[in-house]
Amino acid sequence: MEIAEIARIKACLNGQRSAAEHAALPVTPSQLGDAAAAAVAAGAEAVHVHPRDATGNQSLRAVDVGAAVAAIRAACPATPVGVTTGLWAAADACARQYQVAAWAELDGRQRPDFASVNLSEEGWQQLTETLAAGGVRPEAGIWSVDDVDALAGYQPRGVWLRVLVEVMGVPGAQAAPAADLILARLGQAGLDLPVVVHGEDDGCWPLIAHAGRLGLAVRIGLEDVLTGPDGQPVADNAELVRLALGVWSDAASSGGAVPAAAPDRMPGSTDARGDERSRPADGGHQ
Repeated sequence: MEIAEIARIKACLNGQRSAAEHAALPVTPSQLGDAAAAAVAAGAEAVHVHPRDATGNQSLRAVDVGAAVAAIRAACPATPVGVTTGLWAAADACARQYQVAAWAELDGRQRPDFASVNLSEEGWQQLTETLAAGGVRPEAGIWSVDDVDALAGYQPRGVWLRVLVEVMGVPGAQAAPAADLILARLGQAGLDLPVVVHGEDDGCWPLIAHAGRLGLAVRIGLEDVLTGPDGQPVADNAELVRLALGVWSDAASSGGAVPAAAPDRMPGSTDARGDERSRPADGGHQ
């Protein structure tokens, strides 16, 4: 499948959360398929999931990744499907490398289209090469300006599907400025790649609006937030997608969106190193 660029919304269906955190959080392949179909019907253009094993724990094993992807693909066959490669889902970097390498043996129904790679984690370079060799497009998970510099030094640049700008552990009022620092650094580094922006919890909804004003795609789902923009309860991932589309579209209409693929027009400080964020100790939600 040729993977289309995301224009507005990617849905992140479950993340590291447990089913105890929200009644509609999908865990099993069947639940993931149903949640993906509903999110796509609500307007999501791609989905990102954290596959689970039979006990409900996150897993990078090919059998678990294949089952989750196949269920989603059966439910919405035209939708690109991505998965995590978070180091927390494996015993260590070597175990992760071994498990991800086995994805190349999955058939087309079971193999993910793309996978997120956290550039702050050990072994990300080798992991990127393994994904690309196995037919899975990597997307660069960027948490800081240091990660941007690491990305700028990696060759070949053409391997990347997109950049995922992740603003985590930041109060809502600081989310947009934190994202702008990373976006500015991407522009300074000449990294002309599609960008998806997302935050978590308090920072999630301010970033949805900020991205709408900038014309940048966003990510939304129960992985990132459990409530709506006004703190109201939400039924499921599909409701979050609908709400996010409304917030994004309203902001785009009022803010005068600029093209997402124009790094030289991205906002932010000219000195992105001047306000570096600390990284979440748990590795975030990617």
